Amino acid sequence: MADTWRMDSTRRAKAAQIDTTVPNAARVGDYMEGGRTNFEADRRASRTLIAASPAVTEVIPALRAFHRRAVRYLTVEAGIRQFLDIGTRLDMSGNTHAVAQALAPDCRIVYTTSDPLVLSHARALAVSTPVGAVALLDADAGDPGAILAGAAETLDLRRPVAIVLPATLAFVSDDAAAAKIMLSLTTGVPAGSYVALFHHASDVDPSAAATTRRWNAMSDQQITLRSRQQLDALLTGLDPVPPGLVPITEWRPDPGDPDVEHAIPIYGAVARKP
Repeated sequence: MADTWRMDSTRRAKAAQIDTTVPNAARVGDYMEGGRTNFEADRRASRTLIAASPAVTEVIPALRAFHRRAVRYLTVEAGIRQFLDIGTRLDMSGNTHAVAQALAPDCRIVYTTSDPLVLSHARALAVSTPVGAVALLDADAGDPGAILAGAAETLDLRRPVAIVLPATLAFVSDDAAAAKIMLSLTTGVPAGSYVALFHHASDVDPSAAATTRRWNAMSDQQITLRSRQQLDALLTGLDPVPPGLVPITEWRPDPGDPDVEHAIPIYGAVARKP
């Protein structure tokens, strides 16, 4: 898929899609990590969420740690050299390409997002090793066919791929639509491929529902909480890597992981396509 980002008309059209008056999940995450790519609406939303639940401040460090452990497992233990990261974050430091290529420089990574600000930053900051590849794809998670078609320009979809879904499906409110996305993605990659996901949980911390309602009242990026049973259903047909679908802090924790004082209401899993 041709990258038209550098065309002036494309840049202007994408910039026009950025609404600085409404909180954006990627920008809120950036603010909570001390970044500068955020606006007053994002900062105000962050303060509101933290006041409602102090555990919110522990979520992003815990997510970062889970992501690092999952990509390390996929690269070192599973031997994966191709990654399709759908819904990447704003800050590229420590992201999929950085972790994977530090362990195996020949890894090839495709990031996909429809967020124009994330696309802009990723194109500037996601730099590959000389022997690997990093590509950016402007595509929405709701169109897995377009994602796979675009990814095929960088990845060999005849060989195993790790599909990374960082909270992506939590922004898909309909269960059937989320299941269809997952099925389409896993059907498009061969046996021996993996899915690594994390997803906001409805049955880990009772306060998560109220915090989510606050977010949904502020942002048009609506979050849907799902139970362990619902997420198990999304992984149907895949073989979970032990310990299976668990709260992210319980998935192969490392001694160097950040300390958390509260339950992190997010499930994580890595699963293999047989």
